[in-house]
Amino acid sequence: MSNSPPYFDEAFAAQFAALLAWRRDVRRFRRDALPGGLVERLLAQAELSPSVGHSQPWRWIRVADPGQREAVLASFRRCNAEALADYEGERARLYAELKLEGLREAPEQIAVFCDHGTAQGHGLGRKTMPEMLDYSVVAAITQFWLAARVQGVGVGWVSILEPEVVREALGAPPAWKLIAWLCVGWPEAESELPELVKAGWESGKVR
Repeated sequence: MSNSPPYFDEAFAAQFAALLAWRRDVRRFRRDALPGGLVERLLAQAELSPSVGHSQPWRWIRVADPGQREAVLASFRRCNAEALADYEGERARLYAELKLEGLREAPEQIAVFCDHGTAQGHGLGRKTMPEMLDYSVVAAITQFWLAARVQGVGVGWVSILEPEVVREALGAPPAWKLIAWLCVGWPEAESELPELVKAGWESGKVR
């Protein structure tokens, strides 16, 4: 086994730049099932992600139970209605027209938690910044997202939810903090522009 690091040539660099540009927060999914074993492979790649103190605090729950999915959908609807009430005029109209989740369509749905009770890592690197556990989970989610995009699979991160309602609906331990609800599946359509830019919600300019 060679200890030499891999060499990434200019063609790979260009492909990687395209991967970053085409990673999208997908809201519109086909209902077709993903091939068997694909999600497991993507999760294995995600878990190559770095974590503070090598704590690996991510906890992935693949949610297929209809009752659990309905509980999450109900939470989304409550939160979405409250969010809409915060806007007025044209911004309220735009918000009402946005598609913000794929909870009905996405064939795969994954709740991602951070285990704040983990002893792994022995606390290294988080005494003064305990939020590093959460950041480690976010890094793993990003890695999952990119790995999925390589396979043509779309991912949508739903954040308009009540974390405690979701945790209780799934029976997750109290020490687990919800970081993300991921909708995963084949995109209904591909676009070079983010959904919110196309909808006129935000310009997407980098400052």
